[in-house]
Amino acid sequence: MYWRGHVGIALLAYAPVAGATLAIGEPDLTFLGGALSVAAATLPDADHRLPISHRGPTHTLAFAVTVGLLAGALAAVALAVGDAGRGLPQWAPAFVGGAVTLSLCSHIAGDAITPMGIRPFRPLSTAHYSLDLTPAKNPRANWAFLVVGVLSTAVAVGVAY
Repeated sequence: MYWRGHVGIALLAYAPVAGATLAIGEPDLTFLGGALSVAAATLPDADHRLPISHRGPTHTLAFAVTVGLLAGALAAVALAVGDAGRGLPQWAPAFVGGAVTLSLCSHIAGDAITPMGIRPFRPLSTAHYSLDLTPAKNPRANWAFLVVGVLSTAVAVGVAY
């Protein structure tokens, strides 16, 4: 997938989380999680600018979990220092880490539907997964995912609001 598809898939994955956090009265956390989901959606493709293979280490579950844990830890530090987290619940760092991990996992899922596929369990396994549904560069698929992601998030927020 290209960036539009990845952002759309990340929003589609985040939509139920957005609805749930808004339903429990956490609009700031809902917005923060959505922003993080969009921001992290294309992070694994930074490998295009690194001296590593594309869809290599940055396209694994280990990477997703590690970056999510780092995001949660940074959020915990940010909440402990200063007024940045005033009004957010104590579990906000875990939420931040979870939102980032979910977004990164959605990236992996998005690349799994392409013919090139992924190896998400490296280095433990070299098993290759591909649903071979659409090429990554298919503009219709990328736009469709973006539209579906935006609409699903809007519906989840609208229902919860």
